[in-house]
Amino acid sequence: MADDLISGSRLERVLRAGFFAVTAELNPPDSADPEEVYRAALVLSEVCDGINATDAAGAHCHMSSIAICAILLRAGYDPVLQVSCRDRNRIAIQGDLLGAAAMGVGNVLMLTGDDVSVGDQPEAKRVFDFDSINLLRVARLMRDESQFLSGRKITSPPKLFLGAACNPFAPPYDWRPLRLAKKIEAGAEFIQTQYCFDIPRLKTFMGRVRDMGLHEKAFLLIGVGPLRSEKTAEFMRTKVPGVHIPDEIVERLRKTPKQQKLEEGKKICIEMIQQIREIEGVSGVHVMAYRQEELVAEIILEAGLLPRVHQLRGKKSSVGDEHDTIS
Repeated sequence: MADDLISGSRLERVLRAGFFAVTAELNPPDSADPEEVYRAALVLSEVCDGINATDAAGAHCHMSSIAICAILLRAGYDPVLQVSCRDRNRIAIQGDLLGAAAMGVGNVLMLTGDDVSVGDQPEAKRVFDFDSINLLRVARLMRDESQFLSGRKITSPPKLFLGAACNPFAPPYDWRPLRLAKKIEAGAEFIQTQYCFDIPRLKTFMGRVRDMGLHEKAFLLIGVGPLRSEKTAEFMRTKVPGVHIPDEIVERLRKTPKQQKLEEGKKICIEMIQQIREIEGVSGVHVMAYRQEELVAEIILEAGLLPRVHQLRGKKSSVGDEHDTIS
C-alpha cells in the first residue's frame, strides 16, 4: 500500500503510518438536536481514530450520516461517512460525495445497504441504482480522474479515503475473499468487517487474504462488539443479517449470573480484540456497541490499545507530528 496520503484524515494517517487503528460507530439519534451527537462523540473521540456515522442502518430512519459528519467536523473530530446505495440514485450520491468532501470529510465507507424489508418502513421504495462495488468505482473515478460518471469534468475532485464492508462470517465462505478482492480492485483502501465472534473462521479468512496478497492492498479493520446477555446474542444471530455467534459464546453468557452478564460480554469482546490483534494482516478493529459509547471507551482501554506506542523503525510518523509515538 502506498504511503502517499490522499485525504489527510487522521484515520488514513494512522493506517499508513503502521499503527493499529481503532474506529467505532456513533449510533445516530432520533432527534434534530446536535447535542445528542456531541455527547456520544465526546466519549468516542478520546479512543478512536475515526467515528462512523451510520446511514439508516438496518433500514431504520435516524439523523442522516452526512449531517452527523458535519456536526462531528464542527467539533474537530474525524468522521467516516457511510453511503448506502439503497436510498439514493447515482445523481444524488455523486452530489453527496462532492458535498461531503467540501465540508472536510476524508473517509467514506461504501455500502450496498440493508433491504427495506428488514426495517420498520418496509413499504419504502428501494433504489439500488448502484451496488457497493460500482459505487467504489464511481468514487474513484471522481477522485482520480476528476469526472462524473457522465464524463463531465469536476473542477476540484473530492480527496476521499475509500472504504468498503466485508463479512468473513457468512456463507459461502470461499466466496468472501473473492468478493473482497473485487472491492479492493474497484477502489477500496480500507475495509471494516461485520462483527467477529468466531476467531477460527477469521483466521481461515485471513489466511486466504494473505495468500491473495489483499492485506498488502487494503487495510482490514475487524468488527467487534460487546454482548449484553445470551438473549442479545440470540437476537443478533437470528435477526441481524450476516452475524454469526458460536453456540459456546451464547452458552458462556447463559451460565453467567445475571448481574455479571454485562461485564462478561465486555470481557468476551476484549478477548476477541486481543486475539485479533495477533493475526497477521489485520490493521485495526472497528467497535460497534449500540448506544453504549462509554462501554466502547472502556473496551478499547482495557484491551490495551491505548496508550498506543509503535516504533516506526526510523521512519518519521505521518500521524500528527514528528513523534514516533501516539496515544
